[in-house]
Amino acid sequence: MVAKKSQQRLGFKTGEYVVYPAHGVGLIVNIEEQEVAGLTLELFVISFEQDKLTLRVPVAKIKSVGMRKLAEEDEVKKALETVTGRARVKRTMWSRRAQEYEAKINSGDLIAISEVVRDLYRSDDQPEQSYSERQLFEQAMDRMSREISAVNKLTLTEAVQLIEKQLAKSPKRTKADAAESESDEEAA
Repeated sequence: MVAKKSQQRLGFKTGEYVVYPAHGVGLIVNIEEQEVAGLTLELFVISFEQDKLTLRVPVAKIKSVGMRKLAEEDEVKKALETVTGRARVKRTMWSRRAQEYEAKINSGDLIAISEVVRDLYRSDDQPEQSYSERQLFEQAMDRMSREISAVNKLTLTEAVQLIEKQLAKSPKRTKADAAESESDEEAA
C-alpha cells in the first residue's frame, strides 16, 4: 500500500538533511503515501543514521513538529561564537535549570543548543559535573556537532573538535589553558 510520490514537498526533498527537533539531524530518504485507518497520508521518511531510527512524519504535520532545513553558514558561525561567550548559569534549583536545558535541546534551535553547550561546558581545571549535567551536555554537544558536520560537510569528529576549539576560547579558562592552546596553534 506504499506508493512513491513526487520527490519534493513543502520545500523539502529526498536526499536532503533536515533537523527534526526531538531527534536532531536526519536524512529524508523518501516521500511516500500510506493508507492508515482508511485515510491516505503523505509521509516524509526520515532516517537518523546514528540512532538507527527511521521516522515517518506526515507532510501536514511538518510545521507543528518544528522540522526545518539545516542552519545556514552564518547561523553556524553565530552558534560557534555563542559557545565562546561567558556561561550564564541562573541561580535556580538544578531541576528547573535542567528542564530549561532540555527544552532548549529539544527546540531544535542551533543557537539555543549552543547556549546549553556553553553553559554546561567544564574544562579540565573545573569541578566535576554531576551525571545529569554531563548527560545534558553530551546530548547538546551531539545535536550541535551533527548539524555543524552536515552544514560544513565535516566528519562528526571534526565538528566536535571545532566546537571544543571554540569552547577553549571561552573567558572562564585559566592562563595555563591559554598558553597550551596557543602552543597547539603554533604547532599546527
